[in-house]
Amino acid sequence: MFIETEGTPNPATLKFLPGQDVMGLSTADFASATSAERSPLATALFALPGVARVFLGGDFVTVTKSDVTDWSELKPLVLGAIMDHFVTGRPVMNADAYDDLYEEDIDPADQEVVDQIKELLETRVRPAVAGDGGDIVFRGFREGIVRLSMMGSCSGCPSSRATLKHGVENMLRHYVPEVVAVEQVEY
Repeated sequence: MFIETEGTPNPATLKFLPGQDVMGLSTADFASATSAERSPLATALFALPGVARVFLGGDFVTVTKSDVTDWSELKPLVLGAIMDHFVTGRPVMNADAYDDLYEEDIDPADQEVVDQIKELLETRVRPAVAGDGGDIVFRGFREGIVRLSMMGSCSGCPSSRATLKHGVENMLRHYVPEVVAVEQVEY
């Protein structure tokens, strides 16, 4: 098995591409070993010294290291853990882990606007963010404010706030007049 590695805009995060499906159409972000219990792959990665965050994308895994860890030491361990996981055929997520992965806060009267927002995020934003080893997830829309979570390499990235405010907010406000602002929320 050959696993490609790519840098991301976040210097603390690397993107690992195992050459096969990881999460398919879903994503999962784990900010701690405790939250990773529903994923055997994320649990294995958090067992490594210096892993601070794990994000599972459609066909990639991003790992964020702690400030005191060096990639030259951690990268071979991460590659080994990912390879071992896929070679042994273990599931990426436990069977019940997909239930209520992400909860949305929306007013049912805004469903048409929400559908427009989600379509723009899905077609124009998520592919670009996934290319950098992350994801952007819709969390809600109330009173003109779109709530989004930045995940993977985007979580904690120095440029993520600028991307969210200047890129995503401007685009959404242009195409969906009901949008007045975009707000980042942690999950």
